[in-house]
Amino acid sequence: MATVIPPKERVCERCGRHDEWDDETDAWLIVSDGDEKQVGNPHCLHEWDINGNYNPFED
Repeated sequence: MATVIPPKERVCERCGRHDEWDDETDAWLIVSDGDEKQVGNPHCLHEWDINGNYNPFED
């Protein structure tokens, strides 16, 4: 049986928002670079960089 491995981070290709998955809260959290959160544009319809290059199945 195949094991599906979800992505642990994502970056919007349009505005640069950067999120990481948090297992404790079971949600995406915005990454901080120093004191600045990588929020991108709050009005962006995010296009995440998870595409055909990402393989969600364990070998």
